[in-house]
Amino acid sequence: MDFTLSPRIEEYRARIAAFVESEILPIEADRTTWDEHENIGPEALAGLRAKAKAAGLWCLQLKPETGGQGLGKVGMAACYTEMNRSIFGPVVFNSAAPDDGNMMVLEALGTPEQKARWLEPIVSGEVRSAFAMTEPHPGGGSDPSMIRTRAERQPDGSWRITGRKWYITGAEDAAHFILIARTSDDPRYGLTAFLFHRDQPGWEIVRRIPIMGPEEHGGHCELAFDGLTVKPEDVLGGEGKGLKVTQVRLGPARLTHCMRWLGLAGRCVEIAQEYAATREGFGVRLADRESVQLMLGGLAMDIEIGRLLVMRAAWELDQGRFARKEVSMAKVHVANTLHRAADIGIQINGARGYSKDTVLEWIYRYARQARLVDGADEVHRMVLNRHLESEGRGFFAWPTAEA
Repeated sequence: MDFTLSPRIEEYRARIAAFVESEILPIEADRTTWDEHENIGPEALAGLRAKAKAAGLWCLQLKPETGGQGLGKVGMAACYTEMNRSIFGPVVFNSAAPDDGNMMVLEALGTPEQKARWLEPIVSGEVRSAFAMTEPHPGGGSDPSMIRTRAERQPDGSWRITGRKWYITGAEDAAHFILIARTSDDPRYGLTAFLFHRDQPGWEIVRRIPIMGPEEHGGHCELAFDGLTVKPEDVLGGEGKGLKVTQVRLGPARLTHCMRWLGLAGRCVEIAQEYAATREGFGVRLADRESVQLMLGGLAMDIEIGRLLVMRAAWELDQGRFARKEVSMAKVHVANTLHRAADIGIQINGARGYSKDTVLEWIYRYARQARLVDGADEVHRMVLNRHLESEGRGFFAWPTAEA
């Protein structure tokens, strides 16, 4: 494994870092640019997105023929982390969830016609999208086999969908949706992925679910389906291939979350260091106190471990492998590291950290969901134990060059 960045990737990383520093952080610091859900407001976002496009820093994660730069997962890891030094960074570059995951799965599995209709408008920034999979109890959450939303085939070949989804990120602002519904009771081939537009009849947003916040654009919504009709040409990946669609989408999407979270964790360290360097108490700078040094030193180590885990998983994906255990390890470690980073940042900053004078409390609230989204910690540890049971000592094998 060689994680050395190519000159091309390093150039993009450096350009993103400079853009975040000069263009995004000043907007973030101006609370008048925020919307009511504590995200960047539409006017400020539009201006920054135009600048990012003009700078050639738009949708870098996609293939050149799709409108991106084909950075690969290792390149994405370096660039996504740099983007999320600001809480507003990823959405400016059109690399934020859920759009980035939706774009990548449409790029991978969509037909040419589906890409033209459903993918290109997301790539251009004309519309936003959502991935509708999770359901309220007793439906599917981390376990897609529990999905109860059903799609029944009609005489004309179309599908009629009924059921309920919830915690669908970005749904209120989304125009393009990917919906996972049950088309049979087959344990492996019983799910199918459907594409639909928000203007189609037969469904509604029941509510925007109140959460701890801050919120993604479009919130987290509960949806009800009562006769949504989807044409055969809007089935993504083929009938019965819904589980494959979720695997293709969620594996890389989990890892891109980790890439971004590393950027936020680093920002927490940055804010803590700056404060500790100037704040004195009882005649001693905080930075000179051993307790503070232990906190920051341990946190720096945890972030570096997270970087290595993310790069290992990204490298595996770039080799064409699924990297399930590598992604799971990265997901658990980085999610918990982000939470610790925000917590330690607040602790070192004291009352200032608990206030809204910095973004630490924003990151702290955001970080709590990291241990739940795209599979709770316990689910990923269960996945790792399954690998351990099946692989034994091979779980710890080193990657080797193929003959």
